[in-house]
Amino acid sequence: MELQDLYGLMDRFAASGLTALEWEHEGERVALKKEQTVIGTVPAVAAVPAPAPQEKEDRGDLVTAPLVGVFYAAPAPGEAPFAAPGDQVKKGAALCLIEAMKMMSEVPAPADCVVEEVLAKDGEAVGYGAPLFRIRRV
Repeated sequence: MELQDLYGLMDRFAASGLTALEWEHEGERVALKKEQTVIGTVPAVAAVPAPAPQEKEDRGDLVTAPLVGVFYAAPAPGEAPFAAPGDQVKKGAALCLIEAMKMMSEVPAPADCVVEEVLAKDGEAVGYGAPLFRIRRV
């Protein structure tokens, strides 16, 4: 392999999404690897438009996602959800978990309330400001 060819291969590798490449031809072997710094992984999130201002939101009837991540309704798989429709919840009690970058964050109830509806699906990605629960303050 000519030096010019090697440089071309290195440039294409650097511009690609690959993290490793091994190539062998007629006794010549080239191995390229990119070092990665992994801070955490976040699932791809579909764009979720911010909810349009509504009268119900002004009264605080929606609990929205405080961050981008994966919505979990229960503390662990197979366990009962933190809050289900019809449940009366005290202010500050956990309504759900959102996982972002391998960190679990509780979403607390903003006030004493009754959960009217769970708007997010367990295990699915949610965007910042996405509606999670519809509540009725008590």
